[in-house]
Amino acid sequence: MTARPALYSWRAHPGAPAPDLPWQPLSDDLYWESPARAPDRRALFAPAPDWADDLQRVARAVFAADKFTSREAEFDNWTRHIRLSVPVTAPDAWRRALPHLTMLLATVTGDHWEIEFRPLNIGHTRGRSLTFGTEEFAREVSLFSGGLDSLGWAAQRATTGNSRALLLVSFQERNFEKLQDSVYQAVQRQSVRPLRRLEQSQTVRRPEGATFELELSTRSRGLLYATAAVHAAAAERIPVVHVPENGQLALNPPLSAARVGACSTRSVHPWTLHHLNGVIAEIVDTPEAAVQVVNPFATFTKGEVCATARDAGLPQEVLEATLSCGSPPARRDNPQLLAHCGLCFPCLVRRSGLQFAYGEDRTPYAADPWDPCVAPERKAHWRALQRWLDTPFTVLDLVADTPLPPDARPAELLEVIERGREELRSMVASARKVRRSA
Repeated sequence: MTARPALYSWRAHPGAPAPDLPWQPLSDDLYWESPARAPDRRALFAPAPDWADDLQRVARAVFAADKFTSREAEFDNWTRHIRLSVPVTAPDAWRRALPHLTMLLATVTGDHWEIEFRPLNIGHTRGRSLTFGTEEFAREVSLFSGGLDSLGWAAQRATTGNSRALLLVSFQERNFEKLQDSVYQAVQRQSVRPLRRLEQSQTVRRPEGATFELELSTRSRGLLYATAAVHAAAAERIPVVHVPENGQLALNPPLSAARVGACSTRSVHPWTLHHLNGVIAEIVDTPEAAVQVVNPFATFTKGEVCATARDAGLPQEVLEATLSCGSPPARRDNPQLLAHCGLCFPCLVRRSGLQFAYGEDRTPYAADPWDPCVAPERKAHWRALQRWLDTPFTVLDLVADTPLPPDARPAELLEVIERGREELRSMVASARKVRRSA
């Protein structure tokens, strides 16, 4: 069971009336963002259609509600009941899309969501982008986080002989901006085609005088990322958005029965993308205007992604400068801290991928899980990984806690998991050699 729903209402613009109590107001003002990077002032070569504005507004409302609602108050310290009202230009279309949207949100956050749609105030005037000829539009759009996977895809596409721009959409990680910039500059140096970059904030702040703390988990941020890229693609008439994530972590099978559902990130899982594309198909003005979100690395392991970046000409030190950690050490008070904890599952997969591509991983980690000086409670992922690698993995395990969409090919996905498990086994074996020789 869950407690009474937390009630939120999104204000589309400053002049919109505040909701009646007990509804809490949410708005773009909550995002820690410079005016130049606000959603209606980004450097796009054409205005986005209304449906894409609506999609981005819904995602920003969801993310803000996610951050405002603590999981600690729930009976299981996780599952919340959130009710959200958002203004959109076509409420009827959004109501048709609601089954896809609620399934998507349940998958990525593990919560119970009730979304209501009301008409957007048509008198609101949005900021408008300058309109250029279609020959100026970008040819491709992709998310670019500064991680290994997005770097591998950007490096590959940047080296294709295309005269049209590659548009990379980034969300700033607070305290890691310089790292993200350095990785982007490495792609720039390799690129043989024009590059453009859109940056946006994912930092939500508490209203002045608020006494509550923001929720630390951010399971809905993948939706925030993807919809910003869809918005840009729709503005510049690009039919596909690439969200690069290796198949291992896109599927992200739980290492143990204790980590099921949204306790393991599902932002690029095939089931998630299926429902996101389902939402888009319902809300677009015409089928030809639809934008499809795809994962170009769905059948790649982490090591194969690293090899892609290597073969695109990126030096090993650039790959090692990326950010992959799921629990990076807090750097707010000490920017000199290392970017990777070295102990979480994404760090372990990263280690195995770099070792596969280069035979070694020279990334400086805050800790090594095989180090006997590391406290046992900090080695939970390492122990769970070794147990998981010693256990057979079947198609039933693949779909145990998250379904696959109708067009999925389970055999191909199972092959990705198995190749990834071999990379991880090789990393574990190397770690054992290091420990024996110490």
